Amino acid sequence: MKSHTRSFSVPQVAPQPDAVSFLVVHVLVAREVMSHCNVPALIEAQVEMGSANEVEQKTLFKLEEDAKQAKEASLMEQGGSLSPTFPPHTTKSPKNTVLKSIRIVILSNKLNLLLPFGPLAILVHYMIDSKGWVFLLSLIGITPLAERLGYATEQLAFYTGPTVGGLLNATFGNVTELIISIFALKNGMIRVVQLTLLGSILSNMLLVLGCAFFCGGLVFHQKDQVFDKGLAVVNSGLLLMAVMGILFPAVLHYTHSEVHAGSSELALSRFSSCIMLIAYAAYLFFQLKSQSSSYSPLEEETNQNEEASSDEDPEISKWESIIWLSILTAWVSLLSGYLVDAIEGASVSWNIPIAFISVILLPIVGNAAEHAGAIMFAMKDKLDLSLGVAIGSSIQISMFAVPCCVVIGWMMGEQMDLNFQLFETAMLFITVIVVAFFIQEGTSNYFKGLMLILCYLIVAASFFVHEDPQQG
Repeated sequence: MKSHTRSFSVPQVAPQPDAVSFLVVHVLVAREVMSHCNVPALIEAQVEMGSANEVEQKTLFKLEEDAKQAKEASLMEQGGSLSPTFPPHTTKSPKNTVLKSIRIVILSNKLNLLLPFGPLAILVHYMIDSKGWVFLLSLIGITPLAERLGYATEQLAFYTGPTVGGLLNATFGNVTELIISIFALKNGMIRVVQLTLLGSILSNMLLVLGCAFFCGGLVFHQKDQVFDKGLAVVNSGLLLMAVMGILFPAVLHYTHSEVHAGSSELALSRFSSCIMLIAYAAYLFFQLKSQSSSYSPLEEETNQNEEASSDEDPEISKWESIIWLSILTAWVSLLSGYLVDAIEGASVSWNIPIAFISVILLPIVGNAAEHAGAIMFAMKDKLDLSLGVAIGSSIQISMFAVPCCVVIGWMMGEQMDLNFQLFETAMLFITVIVVAFFIQEGTSNYFKGLMLILCYLIVAASFFVHEDPQQG
Protein backbone atom coordinates (compact mmCIF):
# COMPACT_ATOMS: atom_id res chain seq x y z
CA MET A 1 0.00 0.00 0.00
CA LYS A 2 2.80 2.41 0.74
CA SER A 3 4.47 1.84 -2.63
CA HIS A 4 1.16 2.26 -4.35
CA THR A 5 0.53 5.44 -2.48
CA ARG A 6 3.97 6.82 -3.37
CA SER A 7 3.61 5.88 -7.05
CA PHE A 8 0.17 7.46 -7.07
CA SER A 9 1.19 10.70 -5.41
CA VAL A 10 4.14 11.40 -7.70
CA PRO A 11 2.10 11.91 -10.87
CA GLN A 12 -0.53 13.98 -8.90
CA VAL A 13 1.73 16.18 -6.81
CA ALA A 14 4.54 16.80 -9.32
CA PRO A 15 2.58 19.11 -11.67
CA GLN A 16 1.06 21.19 -8.79
CA PRO A 17 4.30 22.95 -7.84
CA ASP A 18 4.81 23.87 -11.57
CA ALA A 19 1.34 25.41 -11.90
CA VAL A 20 1.67 27.28 -8.65
CA SER A 21 5.10 28.55 -9.54
CA PHE A 22 3.81 29.59 -12.97
CA LEU A 23 0.99 31.52 -11.38
CA VAL A 24 3.35 33.05 -8.85
CA VAL A 25 5.79 34.07 -11.56
CA HIS A 26 2.95 35.48 -13.68
CA VAL A 27 1.68 37.52 -10.76
CA LEU A 28 5.16 38.79 -9.96
CA VAL A 29 5.83 39.71 -13.59
CA ALA A 30 2.49 41.45 -13.85
CA ARG A 31 3.17 43.37 -10.64
CA GLU A 32 6.59 44.36 -11.92
CA VAL A 33 5.12 45.54 -15.20
CA MET A 34 2.45 47.49 -13.35
CA SER A 35 5.05 49.11 -11.15
CA HIS A 36 7.15 50.17 -14.16
CA CYS A 37 4.18 51.41 -16.17
CA ASN A 38 3.01 53.71 -13.33
CA VAL A 39 -0.66 53.22 -14.16
CA PRO A 40 -1.91 55.87 -11.71
CA ALA A 41 0.34 58.44 -13.38
CA LEU A 42 -0.97 57.46 -16.81
CA ILE A 43 -4.54 57.71 -15.62
CA GLU A 44 -3.79 61.08 -14.02
CA ALA A 45 -2.13 62.35 -17.26
CA GLN A 46 -5.16 61.28 -19.28
CA VAL A 47 -7.43 63.09 -16.86
CA GLU A 48 -5.28 66.23 -17.08
CA MET A 49 -5.31 66.09 -20.90
CA GLY A 50 -9.05 65.75 -20.88
CA SER A 51 -9.33 68.74 -18.55
CA ALA A 52 -7.03 70.79 -20.81
CA ASN A 53 -9.14 69.97 -23.86
CA GLU A 54 -12.26 70.93 -21.97
CA VAL A 55 -10.68 74.22 -20.86
CA GLU A 56 -9.57 74.97 -24.44
CA GLN A 57 -13.07 74.33 -25.76
CA LYS A 58 -14.54 76.60 -23.09
CA THR A 59 -11.99 79.33 -23.94
CA LEU A 60 -12.80 79.20 -27.65
CA PHE A 61 -16.51 79.32 -26.89
CA LYS A 62 -15.97 82.31 -24.61
CA LEU A 63 -13.96 84.14 -27.30
CA GLU A 64 -16.77 83.58 -29.79
CA GLU A 65 -19.30 84.92 -27.30
CA ASP A 66 -17.12 87.97 -26.58
CA ALA A 67 -16.81 88.69 -30.32
CA LYS A 68 -20.58 88.50 -30.72
CA GLN A 69 -21.11 90.82 -27.76
CA ALA A 70 -18.56 93.33 -29.12
CA LYS A 71 -20.28 93.31 -32.51
CA GLU A 72 -23.66 93.86 -30.88
CA ALA A 73 -22.26 96.72 -28.80
CA SER A 74 -20.83 98.45 -31.89
CA LEU A 75 -24.18 98.12 -33.63
CA MET A 76 -25.91 99.66 -30.63
CA GLU A 77 -23.47 102.62 -30.64
CA GLN A 78 -24.11 103.23 -34.35
CA GLY A 79 -27.84 103.13 -33.83
CA GLY A 80 -28.26 99.90 -35.72
CA SER A 81 -30.52 97.00 -34.89
CA LEU A 82 -29.33 93.84 -33.20
CA SER A 83 -29.85 90.48 -34.86
CA PRO A 84 -28.17 87.90 -32.60
CA THR A 85 -30.33 85.02 -33.78
CA PHE A 86 -30.73 85.61 -37.49
CA PRO A 87 -27.94 86.53 -39.93
CA PRO A 88 -28.19 89.87 -41.76
CA HIS A 89 -29.84 89.93 -45.16
CA THR A 90 -27.45 90.16 -48.07
CA THR A 91 -30.01 91.66 -50.45
CA LYS A 92 -30.96 95.32 -50.14
CA SER A 93 -34.41 96.46 -51.11
CA PRO A 94 -34.71 99.69 -53.15
CA LYS A 95 -36.73 101.24 -50.34
CA ASN A 96 -33.98 100.65 -47.78
CA THR A 97 -31.35 101.97 -50.20
CA VAL A 98 -33.30 105.18 -50.79
CA LEU A 99 -33.93 105.70 -47.08
CA LYS A 100 -30.26 105.12 -46.26
CA SER A 101 -29.17 107.56 -48.98
CA ILE A 102 -31.58 110.22 -47.70
CA ARG A 103 -30.34 109.70 -44.16
CA ILE A 104 -26.69 110.12 -45.21
CA VAL A 105 -27.11 113.09 -47.55
CA ILE A 106 -29.95 115.03 -45.92
CA LEU A 107 -30.28 114.04 -42.27
CA SER A 108 -26.61 113.66 -41.33
CA ASN A 109 -25.69 117.36 -41.58
CA LYS A 110 -26.97 119.98 -39.14
CA LEU A 111 -26.62 122.69 -41.79
CA ASN A 112 -29.49 121.03 -43.64
CA LEU A 113 -31.84 122.43 -41.02
CA LEU A 114 -31.81 125.51 -43.27
CA LEU A 115 -33.28 123.60 -46.24
CA PRO A 116 -36.93 124.55 -45.48
CA PHE A 117 -36.05 128.20 -46.11
CA GLY A 118 -35.91 127.45 -49.85
CA PRO A 119 -39.56 126.38 -50.24
CA LEU A 120 -40.50 129.17 -47.85
CA ALA A 121 -38.87 131.71 -50.19
CA ILE A 122 -40.93 130.42 -53.12
CA LEU A 123 -44.08 130.56 -50.98
CA VAL A 124 -43.37 134.15 -49.93
CA HIS A 125 -42.69 135.10 -53.56
CA TYR A 126 -46.18 134.06 -54.67
CA MET A 127 -48.10 135.10 -51.55
CA ILE A 128 -46.79 138.53 -50.51
CA ASP A 129 -44.14 139.24 -53.18
CA SER A 130 -41.73 140.92 -50.79
CA LYS A 131 -38.42 141.10 -52.63
CA GLY A 132 -36.40 141.65 -49.48
CA TRP A 133 -37.78 138.57 -47.75
CA VAL A 134 -37.55 136.47 -50.91
CA PHE A 135 -33.88 137.41 -51.32
CA LEU A 136 -33.06 136.68 -47.67
CA LEU A 137 -34.90 133.34 -47.55
CA SER A 138 -33.42 132.24 -50.89
CA LEU A 139 -29.95 133.19 -49.70
CA ILE A 140 -30.36 131.10 -46.54
CA GLY A 141 -31.94 128.20 -48.43
CA ILE A 142 -29.13 127.94 -50.98
CA THR A 143 -26.42 127.80 -48.28
CA PRO A 144 -26.88 124.09 -47.31
CA LEU A 145 -27.42 123.16 -50.96
CA ALA A 146 -24.02 124.59 -51.86
CA GLU A 147 -22.40 122.49 -49.12
CA ARG A 148 -24.23 119.31 -50.20
CA LEU A 149 -23.19 119.90 -53.82
CA GLY A 150 -19.58 119.81 -52.70
CA TYR A 151 -20.27 116.63 -50.73
CA ALA A 152 -21.91 114.86 -53.70
CA THR A 153 -19.01 115.90 -55.93
CA GLU A 154 -16.48 114.45 -53.48
CA GLN A 155 -18.44 111.18 -53.27
CA LEU A 156 -18.55 110.87 -57.06
CA ALA A 157 -14.81 111.59 -57.27
CA PHE A 158 -14.15 108.35 -55.34
CA TYR A 159 -15.34 106.34 -58.36
CA THR A 160 -13.80 108.39 -61.17
CA GLY A 161 -10.10 108.50 -60.32
CA PRO A 162 -7.91 111.52 -59.61
CA THR A 163 -8.02 113.13 -63.08
CA VAL A 164 -11.78 113.07 -63.61
CA GLY A 165 -12.27 113.79 -59.93
CA GLY A 166 -10.16 116.91 -60.25
CA LEU A 167 -12.21 118.04 -63.23
CA LEU A 168 -15.41 117.42 -61.28
CA ASN A 169 -14.13 119.48 -58.37
CA ALA A 170 -13.10 122.24 -60.75
CA THR A 171 -16.53 122.23 -62.40
CA PHE A 172 -18.80 121.77 -59.39
CA GLY A 173 -16.56 123.33 -56.76
CA ASN A 174 -18.10 126.74 -57.44
CA VAL A 175 -21.21 125.63 -59.27
CA THR A 176 -23.39 127.83 -57.05
CA GLU A 177 -21.64 130.98 -58.24
CA LEU A 178 -21.83 129.74 -61.84
CA ILE A 179 -25.56 129.05 -61.64
CA ILE A 180 -26.32 132.42 -60.06
CA SER A 181 -24.14 134.11 -62.68
CA ILE A 182 -25.85 132.30 -65.56
CA PHE A 183 -29.29 133.35 -64.31
CA ALA A 184 -28.05 136.92 -63.93
CA LEU A 185 -26.65 136.81 -67.48
CA LYS A 186 -29.97 135.49 -68.72
CA ASN A 187 -31.68 138.52 -67.14
CA GLY A 188 -29.09 140.88 -68.64
CA MET A 189 -27.59 141.73 -65.22
CA ILE A 190 -23.96 141.72 -66.36
CA ARG A 191 -22.85 143.96 -63.53
CA VAL A 192 -24.26 141.56 -60.92
CA VAL A 193 -22.29 138.72 -62.54
CA GLN A 194 -19.04 140.66 -62.40
CA LEU A 195 -19.52 141.80 -58.82
CA THR A 196 -20.63 138.37 -57.56
CA LEU A 197 -17.58 136.62 -59.01
CA LEU A 198 -15.32 139.40 -57.77
CA GLY A 199 -16.83 139.09 -54.29
CA SER A 200 -16.20 135.33 -54.24
CA ILE A 201 -12.53 135.89 -55.05
CA LEU A 202 -12.13 138.56 -52.37
CA SER A 203 -14.04 136.52 -49.78
CA ASN A 204 -11.92 133.40 -50.30
CA MET A 205 -8.59 135.23 -50.26
CA LEU A 206 -9.28 137.52 -47.30
CA LEU A 207 -12.11 136.20 -45.14
CA VAL A 208 -11.79 132.42 -45.57
CA LEU A 209 -7.99 132.34 -45.52
CA GLY A 210 -7.86 134.92 -42.73
CA CYS A 211 -10.24 132.95 -40.50
CA ALA A 212 -8.25 129.77 -41.17
CA PHE A 213 -4.96 131.45 -40.22
CA PHE A 214 -6.54 133.09 -37.18
CA CYS A 215 -8.23 129.96 -35.76
CA GLY A 216 -5.25 127.75 -36.50
CA GLY A 217 -2.93 130.30 -34.92
CA LEU A 218 -5.03 130.40 -31.74
CA VAL A 219 -4.92 126.62 -31.40
CA PHE A 220 -1.16 126.46 -32.12
CA HIS A 221 -0.23 129.82 -30.63
CA GLN A 222 3.18 128.63 -29.43
CA LYS A 223 4.52 128.14 -32.95
CA ASP A 224 4.14 129.32 -36.53
CA GLN A 225 2.17 126.92 -38.68
CA VAL A 226 3.98 125.82 -41.84
CA PHE A 227 2.71 125.12 -45.35
CA ASP A 228 4.31 124.41 -48.74
CA LYS A 229 5.85 127.67 -49.91
CA GLY A 230 6.41 126.42 -53.45
CA LEU A 231 2.73 125.67 -54.02
CA ALA A 232 1.79 129.02 -52.52
CA VAL A 233 4.06 130.80 -55.01
CA VAL A 234 2.51 128.90 -57.95
CA ASN A 235 -1.00 129.78 -56.76
CA SER A 236 -0.02 133.42 -56.33
CA GLY A 237 1.27 133.46 -59.89
CA LEU A 238 -2.05 132.15 -61.21
CA LEU A 239 -3.94 134.82 -59.27
CA LEU A 240 -1.67 137.52 -60.71
CA MET A 241 -2.34 136.15 -64.19
CA ALA A 242 -6.08 136.44 -63.52
CA VAL A 243 -5.55 140.04 -62.38
CA MET A 244 -3.68 140.70 -65.63
CA GLY A 245 -6.58 139.37 -67.68
CA ILE A 246 -9.05 141.58 -65.79
CA LEU A 247 -6.80 144.65 -65.55
CA PHE A 248 -5.91 145.15 -69.23
CA PRO A 249 -9.48 145.61 -70.54
CA ALA A 250 -10.09 148.18 -67.77
CA VAL A 251 -6.86 150.02 -68.64
CA LEU A 252 -7.81 149.93 -72.32
CA HIS A 253 -11.19 151.42 -71.49
CA TYR A 254 -10.01 154.21 -69.18
CA THR A 255 -7.07 155.27 -71.36
CA HIS A 256 -9.40 155.60 -74.38
CA SER A 257 -6.83 153.80 -76.52
CA GLU A 258 -9.13 151.34 -78.28
CA VAL A 259 -8.56 150.80 -81.99
CA HIS A 260 -12.28 150.26 -82.51
CA ALA A 261 -14.25 152.09 -79.85
CA GLY A 262 -16.76 149.84 -78.11
CA SER A 263 -15.58 146.60 -79.71
CA SER A 264 -11.85 146.27 -78.98
CA GLU A 265 -12.48 146.00 -75.25
CA LEU A 266 -15.00 143.18 -75.75
CA ALA A 267 -12.75 141.38 -78.24
CA LEU A 268 -9.80 141.58 -75.85
CA SER A 269 -11.96 140.22 -73.03
CA ARG A 270 -13.12 137.23 -75.06
CA PHE A 271 -9.61 136.46 -76.29
CA SER A 272 -8.17 136.77 -72.76
CA SER A 273 -10.94 134.52 -71.43
CA CYS A 274 -10.02 131.76 -73.87
CA ILE A 275 -6.36 132.10 -72.89
CA MET A 276 -7.26 131.94 -69.19
CA LEU A 277 -9.29 128.76 -69.75
CA ILE A 278 -6.33 127.19 -71.56
CA ALA A 279 -4.04 128.23 -68.70
CA TYR A 280 -6.43 126.72 -66.17
CA ALA A 281 -6.58 123.45 -68.13
CA ALA A 282 -2.77 123.38 -68.15
CA TYR A 283 -2.81 124.04 -64.42
CA LEU A 284 -5.14 121.07 -63.87
CA PHE A 285 -2.89 118.83 -65.98
CA PHE A 286 0.15 120.04 -64.05
CA GLN A 287 -1.65 119.48 -60.75
CA LEU A 288 -3.15 116.07 -61.49
CA LYS A 289 -0.55 114.48 -63.77
CA SER A 290 2.90 116.05 -63.90
CA GLN A 291 3.18 117.09 -60.24
CA SER A 292 0.44 114.99 -58.65
CA SER A 293 2.66 114.03 -55.70
CA SER A 294 3.19 117.67 -54.81
CA TYR A 295 -0.55 118.41 -54.91
CA SER A 296 -1.75 115.55 -52.67
CA PRO A 297 -1.20 116.66 -49.09
CA LEU A 298 -4.53 115.19 -48.10
CA GLU A 299 -3.50 111.67 -49.04
CA GLU A 300 -0.17 111.96 -47.25
CA GLU A 301 -1.68 113.30 -44.05
CA THR A 302 -4.52 110.80 -43.93
CA ASN A 303 -2.04 107.97 -44.27
CA GLN A 304 -0.32 109.27 -41.14
CA ASN A 305 -3.57 109.89 -39.31
CA GLU A 306 -5.49 106.76 -38.37
CA GLU A 307 -8.54 108.74 -37.44
CA ALA A 308 -9.03 109.87 -41.02
CA SER A 309 -8.94 106.36 -42.47
CA SER A 310 -12.70 106.04 -42.38
CA ASP A 311 -13.04 109.17 -44.53
CA GLU A 312 -11.31 107.48 -47.46
CA ASP A 313 -14.31 105.25 -48.23
CA PRO A 314 -17.36 106.56 -50.11
CA GLU A 315 -20.59 106.73 -48.14
CA ILE A 316 -22.95 106.50 -51.12
CA SER A 317 -22.73 104.65 -54.43
CA LYS A 318 -21.73 106.08 -57.79
CA TRP A 319 -25.27 106.34 -59.16
CA GLU A 320 -26.54 107.77 -55.90
CA SER A 321 -23.89 110.49 -56.19
CA ILE A 322 -24.95 111.28 -59.77
CA ILE A 323 -28.64 111.39 -58.83
CA TRP A 324 -28.04 113.61 -55.81
CA LEU A 325 -25.77 115.88 -57.88
CA SER A 326 -28.56 116.31 -60.43
CA ILE A 327 -31.24 116.92 -57.79
CA LEU A 328 -29.16 119.45 -55.87
CA THR A 329 -28.09 121.28 -59.04
CA ALA A 330 -31.72 121.55 -60.16
CA TRP A 331 -32.79 122.82 -56.74
CA VAL A 332 -29.98 125.41 -56.66
CA SER A 333 -30.95 126.52 -60.16
CA LEU A 334 -34.58 126.96 -59.10
CA LEU A 335 -33.72 129.03 -56.03
CA SER A 336 -31.11 131.04 -57.93
CA GLY A 337 -33.83 132.29 -60.26
CA TYR A 338 -35.82 133.70 -57.35
CA LEU A 339 -32.65 135.04 -55.72
CA VAL A 340 -31.46 136.96 -58.78
CA ASP A 341 -34.95 138.26 -59.47
CA ALA A 342 -35.14 139.72 -55.95
CA ILE A 343 -31.72 141.43 -55.85
CA GLU A 344 -32.83 144.83 -57.11
CA GLY A 345 -35.96 144.82 -54.96
CA ALA A 346 -33.95 143.89 -51.88
CA SER A 347 -31.49 146.69 -52.62
CA VAL A 348 -34.33 149.21 -52.75
CA SER A 349 -36.24 147.90 -49.72
CA TRP A 350 -33.13 147.59 -47.55
CA ASN A 351 -31.49 150.75 -48.94
CA ILE A 352 -28.27 148.80 -49.56
CA PRO A 353 -26.19 149.20 -52.75
CA ILE A 354 -26.37 146.35 -55.23
CA ALA A 355 -22.57 146.31 -55.24
CA PHE A 356 -22.54 145.49 -51.52
CA ILE A 357 -25.15 142.75 -51.94
CA SER A 358 -23.29 141.22 -54.88
CA VAL A 359 -19.75 141.48 -53.50
CA ILE A 360 -20.37 140.76 -49.80
CA LEU A 361 -23.70 138.94 -49.25
CA LEU A 362 -23.96 136.61 -52.25
CA PRO A 363 -20.46 135.09 -51.87
CA ILE A 364 -21.34 134.01 -48.34
CA VAL A 365 -23.63 131.39 -49.90
CA GLY A 366 -21.04 129.80 -52.15
CA ASN A 367 -18.19 130.04 -49.66
CA ALA A 368 -19.96 128.56 -46.63
CA ALA A 369 -18.54 125.07 -47.20
CA GLU A 370 -15.05 126.40 -48.01
CA HIS A 371 -15.12 128.59 -44.91
CA ALA A 372 -15.92 125.70 -42.57
CA GLY A 373 -13.49 123.31 -44.25
CA ALA A 374 -10.55 125.72 -44.24
CA ILE A 375 -11.00 126.48 -40.53
CA MET A 376 -11.32 122.80 -39.64
CA PHE A 377 -8.10 121.88 -41.48
CA ALA A 378 -6.21 124.81 -39.95
CA MET A 379 -7.23 123.78 -36.43
CA LYS A 380 -5.78 120.32 -37.20
CA ASP A 381 -2.49 121.91 -38.33
CA LYS A 382 -3.11 121.04 -41.99
CA LEU A 383 -2.34 124.42 -43.51
CA ASP A 384 -1.68 123.01 -46.98
CA LEU A 385 -5.29 121.88 -47.11
CA SER A 386 -6.60 125.20 -45.81
CA LEU A 387 -4.54 127.04 -48.40
CA GLY A 388 -5.78 124.69 -51.11
CA VAL A 389 -9.39 125.32 -50.13
CA ALA A 390 -9.18 129.12 -49.89
CA ILE A 391 -6.66 129.99 -52.61
CA GLY A 392 -7.70 127.04 -54.78
CA SER A 393 -11.30 128.26 -54.82
CA SER A 394 -10.13 131.76 -55.73
CA ILE A 395 -8.16 130.29 -58.64
CA GLN A 396 -11.18 128.31 -59.81
CA ILE A 397 -13.35 131.43 -59.87
CA SER A 398 -10.82 133.80 -61.41
CA MET A 399 -9.32 131.40 -63.96
CA PHE A 400 -12.40 129.27 -64.73
CA ALA A 401 -15.71 130.82 -63.63
CA VAL A 402 -15.00 134.39 -64.79
CA PRO A 403 -13.77 133.51 -68.32
CA CYS A 404 -16.44 130.81 -68.56
CA CYS A 405 -19.14 133.43 -67.93
CA VAL A 406 -17.61 135.62 -70.65
CA VAL A 407 -17.80 132.72 -73.12
CA ILE A 408 -21.35 131.81 -72.03
CA GLY A 409 -22.42 135.44 -72.39
CA TRP A 410 -20.82 135.44 -75.84
CA MET A 411 -22.99 132.46 -76.82
CA MET A 412 -26.07 134.15 -75.31
CA GLY A 413 -25.42 137.35 -77.21
CA GLU A 414 -24.64 139.30 -74.03
CA GLN A 415 -21.67 141.69 -74.01
CA MET A 416 -20.06 140.26 -70.89
CA ASP A 417 -16.46 141.49 -70.69
CA LEU A 418 -13.57 141.55 -68.24
CA ASN A 419 -13.77 145.27 -67.56
CA PHE A 420 -14.76 145.17 -63.88
CA GLN A 421 -14.37 148.98 -63.66
CA LEU A 422 -11.49 150.86 -62.09
CA PHE A 423 -12.55 150.69 -58.43
CA GLU A 424 -13.21 146.93 -58.45
CA THR A 425 -10.10 146.10 -60.47
CA ALA A 426 -7.88 148.11 -58.12
CA MET A 427 -9.48 146.33 -55.16
CA LEU A 428 -8.72 142.93 -56.68
CA PHE A 429 -5.14 143.86 -57.61
CA ILE A 430 -4.29 145.15 -54.11
CA THR A 431 -5.91 142.09 -52.48
CA VAL A 432 -3.83 139.65 -54.54
CA ILE A 433 -0.65 141.58 -53.72
CA VAL A 434 -1.44 141.57 -49.98
CA VAL A 435 -2.25 137.84 -49.91
CA ALA A 436 0.84 136.96 -51.96
CA PHE A 437 2.95 138.96 -49.52
CA PHE A 438 1.45 137.17 -46.51
CA ILE A 439 1.96 133.63 -47.86
CA GLN A 440 5.39 134.06 -49.47
CA GLU A 441 7.22 132.89 -46.32
CA GLY A 442 5.31 129.61 -46.05
CA THR A 443 4.24 130.28 -42.45
CA SER A 444 1.10 131.57 -40.74
CA ASN A 445 -0.07 132.68 -37.30
CA TYR A 446 -3.11 134.28 -35.75
CA PHE A 447 -1.74 137.79 -36.34
CA LYS A 448 -1.59 137.26 -40.11
CA GLY A 449 -5.11 135.87 -40.00
CA LEU A 450 -6.35 138.88 -38.06
CA MET A 451 -4.78 141.24 -40.59
CA LEU A 452 -6.52 139.47 -43.49
CA ILE A 453 -9.88 139.63 -41.70
CA LEU A 454 -9.44 143.35 -41.04
CA CYS A 455 -8.55 143.87 -44.69
CA TYR A 456 -11.81 142.18 -45.65
CA LEU A 457 -13.75 144.51 -43.34
CA ILE A 458 -12.16 147.47 -45.14
CA VAL A 459 -13.23 145.97 -48.48
CA ALA A 460 -16.80 145.46 -47.21
CA ALA A 461 -17.00 149.02 -45.91
CA SER A 462 -15.66 150.35 -49.21
CA PHE A 463 -18.37 148.62 -51.23
CA PHE A 464 -21.04 149.75 -48.77
CA VAL A 465 -20.26 153.40 -49.51
CA HIS A 466 -19.36 152.88 -53.17
CA GLU A 467 -21.86 154.03 -55.77
CA ASP A 468 -21.55 151.91 -58.88
CA PRO A 469 -21.87 154.07 -62.02
CA GLN A 470 -23.13 151.06 -64.00
CA GLN A 471 -25.57 149.80 -61.39
CA GLY A 472 -28.07 147.31 -62.74
